[in-house]
Amino acid sequence: MALTKADIIQTVSEESGFSKKQSMETVETLLEIIKRTLENGEDVLISGFGKFCVKEKRQRRGRNPATGSAMTLSARRVVTFKCSGRLRGKINDQVN
Repeated sequence: MALTKADIIQTVSEESGFSKKQSMETVETLLEIIKRTLENGEDVLISGFGKFCVKEKRQRRGRNPATGSAMTLSARRVVTFKCSGRLRGKINDQVN
């Protein structure tokens, strides 16, 4: 089951003692800062968590999976995430 924005707001409210409205505003503000930074083509580094990077994809040839016909995929920017070594360690410790 995925962690939703509503779950994050609820947890922030419970753990910080903020009201639900204050927690929602805090989470929304944080997400807007991250979105705006990525829109500007800048990376977002959160120590101990990971790094969101904007990568440029060139135009390339592809295929329509439904019809099998060749098509051209336009150039675009995508967001990638690379987790920190600390987070990777915590994830792998839970699995074992």
